[in-house]
Amino acid sequence: MNRKREHFIGIEGGGTKTIAIISDAEPTVLYRVELGPGNLRLLNDGELREMLGRIAATFANPHAIGIGMAGARTEADRERVRKAVAEIWGSVPVAVTNDLEIALEAQPTEIPTRVLVLSGTGSCCFGRRGSREAKVGGWGHLLGDRGSGHDIAINALRETIYQFDRNGRWGPLGEGILRALVLNEPNELIAWVQRASKAEIAALAPVVFATSKDAVSKRVLETAAESLARDAVNCALRLVKRNEPVAFVLSGSVLLKQPEFAKEISGSIKKSFPKAEVVPLQREAAWGAVELARQAAKGATAGGKRKSARAASEWYVPEFRPGESPTEQRNRRSMRFHELSTRAMMDLMLETEGETLPAVRKERKSILAAVELAAKTLQAGGRIFYVGAGTSGRLGILDASECPPTFRVSPEMVQGIIAGGQTAIWQAVEGAEDDAEAGARAMQFRGVKRKDVVIGIAASGRTPFVWGALGQARKLGVKTVLICFNPALKIETKQKPDVLIAPNLGPEILTGSTRLKSGTATKIILNTISTIAMVRIGKVVSNLMVDLNPSNVKLRDRAIRIIRELTGCSAEDAQAALEKNGWVVKKAWAALKKRRLGPRQRGKLWRASR
Repeated sequence: MNRKREHFIGIEGGGTKTIAIISDAEPTVLYRVELGPGNLRLLNDGELREMLGRIAATFANPHAIGIGMAGARTEADRERVRKAVAEIWGSVPVAVTNDLEIALEAQPTEIPTRVLVLSGTGSCCFGRRGSREAKVGGWGHLLGDRGSGHDIAINALRETIYQFDRNGRWGPLGEGILRALVLNEPNELIAWVQRASKAEIAALAPVVFATSKDAVSKRVLETAAESLARDAVNCALRLVKRNEPVAFVLSGSVLLKQPEFAKEISGSIKKSFPKAEVVPLQREAAWGAVELARQAAKGATAGGKRKSARAASEWYVPEFRPGESPTEQRNRRSMRFHELSTRAMMDLMLETEGETLPAVRKERKSILAAVELAAKTLQAGGRIFYVGAGTSGRLGILDASECPPTFRVSPEMVQGIIAGGQTAIWQAVEGAEDDAEAGARAMQFRGVKRKDVVIGIAASGRTPFVWGALGQARKLGVKTVLICFNPALKIETKQKPDVLIAPNLGPEILTGSTRLKSGTATKIILNTISTIAMVRIGKVVSNLMVDLNPSNVKLRDRAIRIIRELTGCSAEDAQAALEKNGWVVKKAWAALKKRRLGPRQRGKLWRASR
């Protein structure tokens, strides 16, 4: 192969297979490589590198690479792929996106509004007009995938069984399904479907098309076509009006291998969009990735300089200066930590942890401002949202989860949000903290409103997920707080949170391990904020938790003791009052006090117990 010519690699990672095309500038296919499934969500980093390495073994020196992978939904996903590419090919320019975008790129058209209608094992509609995008479907076979191969097959199975139960008829569709699966009678389908994969179920769709004259098959296919056409139309309507031209591109094995089905969908689309152009995808989506590679090569050499492969984010994140952040500096006292005796290591850790509280005390003014903001928020009917990644996110969730049992409040009142979602509570989620867009989306979909407060927690002070959340919160007019342990952090004036809490804890015993002193300080600060805020809304009398939820034996004993402390009554009377009032401490307390008070005092007591 002539290395002086420009060569590009386009990679399509799909749910069932991965296709790589090595092309020259003509464009001409020089090599084509076909590998296994390339859904990014189903590949760990090692598997991703292995897949790219097999492609690199065919061609190691491209001018640029374009990659579109199923499951590459967020900037963190795309960054994962960029890092893997850098490990395999070095600094070669790369453009990374999802498999839907490259399919649109593979079908050139003069019409500015384009909508991809995809139906294979799964289904999705993806539209673009300039910089605007719209997506309908693509939720997977458990939540969506209407009109897909899986949807067609599973509905055919259900309808066939339903008709058999209803009238005892096992028609051509049922016979075809048993023949395709080499099964002998309907009962055998129960065990098969329980162990069948999504792809194995979707593989029955051709049986439905082959028996399309059967009443059951016809009904299933009509429903699927109607659903997919409706999704395509709704996707387009999010970009243009009905009287404007739109290019609909049909893609996926179902639409490309079943022309009558595609024709029916095309007709339905044109009824809603008279100026629509509906065409099947003429070539593999990997060609769209080749086109992205060409664009990446042009961008990398514009002005004689190579541009960064990292996509720009609309969300502000402070510049990271590792040398200035205490969380990244080395602790001189622990330079030979691994050589110390167990006792000496323990003493040093306890001594170092003991430095946390004095450092936090120096931030009393800022902590007070955060406490007052949180208390006013709850008093006004707002909510507190903690946002963090890793240890910081877990500590936010911990504090939020303790509020309902401790103070008998709704789980909505104090909420924890962690980068990477539920899985990240107990294990690391690769790249989740680097996704500012995901932090912003969390604010949107968790329903954050103007009367709430968002408290970001980031030991270094520059976690992108947290800053994306803070940025979106500011857009919504929500008050914000940032807790960090980097007093050297430089924040642009217009991007500063309403309250900044930044104790100087110094370096950690283990360099960068912010679960240590930073974790301890975070727990202290969150305890202070939530506890005082709850006191301010009447959840504490004296130093007693008069609104705790007595959900077990220990807490019921505590509730009895609280009632006795407040009233001086016997344990028997306290328990009886609690049982009568559903174990709500405040109500039991009010009931016992009423026995000894006059009407005016009862009114005061009733108001105090609210």
